[in-house]
Amino acid sequence: MTNLKLLNNKIISSELILNKVKAWKKNNQKIVFTNGCFDIIHLGHIELLAKAGDLGDKLIIGINSDLSIKSLKGEERPVLDVKSRSMIIAALNFVDAVVVFEELTPLEIIKKIQPEIIVKGGDYDEDDVVGKNFISKYDGSVIILPLTKGFSTTSILNKIENE
Repeated sequence: MTNLKLLNNKIISSELILNKVKAWKKNNQKIVFTNGCFDIIHLGHIELLAKAGDLGDKLIIGINSDLSIKSLKGEERPVLDVKSRSMIIAALNFVDAVVVFEELTPLEIIKKIQPEIIVKGGDYDEDDVVGKNFISKYDGSVIILPLTKGFSTTSILNKIENE
């Protein structure tokens, strides 16, 4: 199988992700989930995702659709389209699946896959993490990981704009 085919196989529709998750759970594999726009991938993203992957057996990344990002961040975003963002994230060896969601939040995907752990960066308060109330019903947990200082998509875009 070619590398490109392998990458495309990691990008799974929200309808088909459940099949993959059922197989992993049948093998008692712990599912970790995180999500984001991942508009311009930077070191902060890579470190957060690598650490998230260390917390379980399978790492699923939810990525906001282009329309979802426009609604959240304005008409100038995203910088990269959803296919580009999905392929970049899927190329990371510690990512097992990428699923795009159209909604403003990943709650429906979280309800579908029922991860054991949801991971978010240190700019989040645990009580504000989407899905926390849902996964606490089955003893799932939220883990907040520290951010890598000096890296954010907004600061990168500001730097580009000011040059």
